[in-house]
Amino acid sequence: MKFLSSILISCALFSSVAQASSSQAWNEQRQQMLKACLAASQFKDAHARGKPAEFDDQVGMSALLIEGVYPQKHMQQRTGTELCLYDRQHQRAFVSEWSPEAK
Repeated sequence: MKFLSSILISCALFSSVAQASSSQAWNEQRQQMLKACLAASQFKDAHARGKPAEFDDQVGMSALLIEGVYPQKHMQQRTGTELCLYDRQHQRAFVSEWSPEAK
């Protein structure tokens, strides 16, 4: 009985370590995505707007809205939004201007 309880305690400890490792890996992936999306953005003072949308592994993409200030003088410091698609497998970011208003 003592042996069985030792095994159960060991399993519980290892499973919590695995979950922490998994959570850490997930956070590192999100940090890589944020860094890549901000680098791909054309905005000054770019920052994430909200949380990313995570697509299924078959798609392999995450989406994140980026907000910032247009760098062109004629834009007169207006803010804008870009949609960043992040390819998790290749760790590459692609951005496009995003206007949520219907036209």
